[in-house]
Amino acid sequence: MAIAAFSLAVSGLVQAQKVDLVDNKKEKKVEVNIDGKPFTSYFYPGEDVLKKAVLYPVMTAKGTLVTRGWPLDPRPGERIDHPHHVGIWLNYENVNDNDYWNNSNAVDHVKHAYGTIKHTGIASIKSGKDKGELTVTADWVDRDGKLTLQEKTTYIFSGKGTTRTVDRLTTLTAVIDAAMPDVKDGMFAIRVARELELPSTKPEIFTDASGIATKVPTLNNEGITGNYRNSNGVTGEDVWAKRAVWCNLTGKIKDEDISIAIIDHPKNVGYPAYFHARGYGLFAVNPLGQEAFSDGKEVLNFKLKKGESTTFRYRLVVASEHLSDASINAMAADFAKVK
Repeated sequence: MAIAAFSLAVSGLVQAQKVDLVDNKKEKKVEVNIDGKPFTSYFYPGEDVLKKAVLYPVMTAKGTLVTRGWPLDPRPGERIDHPHHVGIWLNYENVNDNDYWNNSNAVDHVKHAYGTIKHTGIASIKSGKDKGELTVTADWVDRDGKLTLQEKTTYIFSGKGTTRTVDRLTTLTAVIDAAMPDVKDGMFAIRVARELELPSTKPEIFTDASGIATKVPTLNNEGITGNYRNSNGVTGEDVWAKRAVWCNLTGKIKDEDISIAIIDHPKNVGYPAYFHARGYGLFAVNPLGQEAFSDGKEVLNFKLKKGESTTFRYRLVVASEHLSDASINAMAADFAKVK
C-alpha cells in the first residue's frame, strides 16, 4: 500500500477531491467546499454592499486567506485603497461610457457614470466527486438603469492535493450595441492578501479613466513576500503591461508557500492578453486594454452589436506550494482544451 501511494505521488496522478456547493440563500452566497474544507463563496450581497458579485473570501487547502479582507472584513496591516477590489471578479472600465470596474459606494455617483452588474439568478448548482459547477446570471446596467449586457457565467471548481482551481467561463450578450473601448482597468482579477504583495519602495498615485486619483502609500514591508513570474520568464513588477499565456504570483504567509496563477485561454479576444498586475496586490488580466499597455502601438476598440455574444475564459489556481513553470504550462495546456 505504501509503495502504491509513493508511486502515485511520484507520477503526479493525485486524486481529484470531492466538491460540495451549498446554497446559503440567507447570506446571499453559494459556499464552495473542497475535500470538506472551505475554498471560497460566490457572494452576491446586492448593490448596497457591492456593485458586482464576487468570489470571496478565497482560501488555500490549508485554510489560509489569500484575498484582502478590506473593505468587507478588514484585517490589521492591510491597505485600504481601491474599495472596488474585492475577492475575485470580472468587469471592465468602459462599456458605452459607463465604468463597471471602479464602481463602489465610496465614489461620487453624481459626477461620473458608473455601471452596476446585478446578480439576477442561480441557474444551476452541481456538486461532484471531482468537480463542482455553478452557473449564474447577471445584468450589466448603466447609470440610468438601462440594460446593456446580459451575463451568463459558469464556475468550475476542483481540487487535487493542496491545489485549488476555479475556471470562470463568462458569456456576455449585447442587449443593445455595446462599445468596449481600449482602456487599462479590466478584466478578470483578484485582490490578494497583504503578505502576497510585492515589497513597495515608494508611494504611488493611480488615476482611473474618470480622473479619480487613488494614493497607494509605502507600508512596512516586514513579512511581504510576493513576486510575479509570467510564462515568458519576466519577473517582478515588470510583468505589468506584458502579454503572457499565464502569470504566477508566489509568496509566503507564515510558514506556508503559496502560488496564485491566472491562465488565459486561446479562444479569448486578445490572446495572449496583457497582464494588469500591480505590486500593491491587484492581480488582473485585461484582454481589451491594449493601447494603454503598448504605449499606443496597438489598439483594440472591442464592440458587440445588438444580439452578439463573446465568451471570456480564465483559470485561477491557488496552491500551497510554489508552482513550477512546467506545472503551470501543463495546467494551461489542459485549460486550452476547455471549450
